[in-house]
Amino acid sequence: MAAVAPCSGAAQLVRSSLSSGTPQPRIAGTAARAAPCPRALRLGGDRGWGAQAGLGRSTFVGGVGSLEQQRPQTRRQCGQRSVVASATSEAPLLVRAARREAVERAPAWMMRQAGRYMAAYKELTKKHPSFRERSETTDLIVEISLQPWQAFRPDGVILFSDILTPLPAVGIPFDIDETKGPLIDSPIRSKEALAALRPIELDRLTFVGDALRTLHKEVAGQAAVLGFVGSPWTLATYIVEGRSTRTYKVIKAMTFSDPDVLRPLLDHLATEIGKYMCYQIEAGADCIQIFDSWGGQLPPRLWDVWSKPYIAKAVGMVRAAHPEVPLVLYANGSGGLLERMATVGVDVIGLDWTIDMEDGRRRLGPQLAVQGNVDPAVLFATPEAITEAIEDTIRKAGPTGHILNLGHGVLVGTPEERVAHFFDTNRSLKYSQ
Repeated sequence: MAAVAPCSGAAQLVRSSLSSGTPQPRIAGTAARAAPCPRALRLGGDRGWGAQAGLGRSTFVGGVGSLEQQRPQTRRQCGQRSVVASATSEAPLLVRAARREAVERAPAWMMRQAGRYMAAYKELTKKHPSFRERSETTDLIVEISLQPWQAFRPDGVILFSDILTPLPAVGIPFDIDETKGPLIDSPIRSKEALAALRPIELDRLTFVGDALRTLHKEVAGQAAVLGFVGSPWTLATYIVEGRSTRTYKVIKAMTFSDPDVLRPLLDHLATEIGKYMCYQIEAGADCIQIFDSWGGQLPPRLWDVWSKPYIAKAVGMVRAAHPEVPLVLYANGSGGLLERMATVGVDVIGLDWTIDMEDGRRRLGPQLAVQGNVDPAVLFATPEAITEAIEDTIRKAGPTGHILNLGHGVLVGTPEERVAHFFDTNRSLKYSQ
């Protein structure tokens, strides 16, 4: 990898020995990999994010990002108030990075880190072939969620679930066909069909709450427990289309022909998803990611109308009840939306791999944390290529407010030893003191 030109006042990233500190997990049956030679990476630079955002050396404390104003440590349930006992200093690394607090290194996790690429998961599916069973049975959710934690020790343990999981609880039943994906027999395309909607019945989602409580106990603060939801627009694409689609022509046409049907649908989903996020937090989630997976299918001016306000409404509900909990917004294909995404009220913007991290940092500014954005396909390459991609991403992200992740989910067939190398390498890279 080419050396980075020195620059006055730049922070440095240094590689620590993998043989020291916390033992590094390995996949059973794989040999331990030697740590790459120690070297320093400079962050910020004359052309780096720190300089572009107007941040000089005074911004860094001991070479690590400065402490920002902390969120109040009061947790309010919907309509009730309870106190969170843990102090900011005790928060998991990922949570501290999401709040743009000083951290010793970038925390890391992967979207879809639990799932079809893991041998343990594939073995479990032989006994439990139904995805609905696996994602709606507490013991199975916990087991699958913990599989990557036990193998790789990521800094985030995400709930094994699906963005469609809450739909039956709001009056929209669905099935999952193993080849066709999700299917909704009665899509909502008329004012009459809106009558099927109802307030979310959280007692139909107790498997989610129970799983989060168990995960919170299992990781015991060593990692952040992550919950997640689909955005109102993304959920509506399935509800209106009735299935997965590559064109979104029915719902896109509805934005012009039947806006009086689409608006109340999105508004209802925003309210109920807001409640669902609160429920996940109250059950033990340390952080929530909102997947606006298909928001990138909208032209920016229409995203402003049909996605942004409904995400903002759900975010506002969480902010009112749980102001201390970081929220992440991810949209695939969001290169044209970044500045707009920055205005919905979340703490972290997830970048896909098509956006250069340095450019994303410049466009979003210093007030937001970022997540991402290594190309998932790099995990099929050599360990050296993976290391280079990680170092490039971390260098461009800077030492404050960065969560290392892929730019999309782990691909089927990804070698587990490459995933292990990803996490091992990231743990070996620390911001200089």
